[in-house]
Parts: sequence; C-alpha cells; structure tokens
Amino acid sequence: TLEISTDPARMDVAAIHAFLRETYWSPGIPLETVRRAVAHSVCVGAFADGAQVGFARVVTDCATFAYLADVYVLPEHRGQGLSRRMLEALFALPQLQGLRRMMLATRDAHGLYAKMGFTPLAKPDRFMELHRPDAYAAPRA
Repeated sequence: TLEISTDPARMDVAAIHAFLRETYWSPGIPLETVRRAVAHSVCVGAFADGAQVGFARVVTDCATFAYLADVYVLPEHRGQGLSRRMLEALFALPQLQGLRRMMLATRDAHGLYAKMGFTPLAKPDRFMELHRPDAYAAPRA
C-alpha cells in the first residue's frame, strides 16, 4: 500500500540520505547533514508497504517565506502521482499557510512544479545567491 505522511517520526533518515547523496543537487552529502536538515524542516514522505520511497522538505520561518527542497521519488515508484500527493500534503499543513513566498530550484522538474502553481522568477535580477558547491567535500589537509 502507498501512503503519504507528514509525521516527523516516520522519516527514515538513512533512506533519505542514501538517495540524496547520489543526486545532482547534493552529491556526497554527509548523513549528519541530512539528519540536521530533516530535523529543522517541515517534511513529508511517501511510503510503500512501510518503506520510504519518496521525500520532500520545506525550510521555513512558518510566517512569510519557505524554500522547497530535496523532492524525490525512487525511480521504481515514479509515475504514480506520489510527488504531487506529497506536495499537496505538505502545502496543506497549517504552518505553511499564508506565506508570502515559496521558492525552489530545479534542473528538470519544472512541469511538476508548474502544476503546483510555481512560475519562473518575475524579477530574477533581484535575487542573488551565495553558492558553495564544494560544501560537502572533505577538507584539504
């Protein structure tokens, strides 16, 4: 059976880490970093027969702003609407109501997010970033 849950106790940090450390957006991310990220985010998971097969999280102040991150569904469970169901459950949570802005970054899932109401930045010249692509690399001796 497939189910969606926002219960923080159900998030399988080891399974989440196993997937995220292989992604284009967080290659080599340490387990402890994933543990902290999950603990300090509003999370949702997709579960098949109790095993975690999908995940998404929102980093937020629960008042004005949120950042959607780490959305995934394992390849063998894609095409069943799990991403959309996870995002709908996440966005329905009380602490994510009334936010002025929610942002995300994606390389290849623009279609999914457009269905959820996301659009390209209206004024991209106003946004800046401090990007550290080697943040998870081992320190040099």
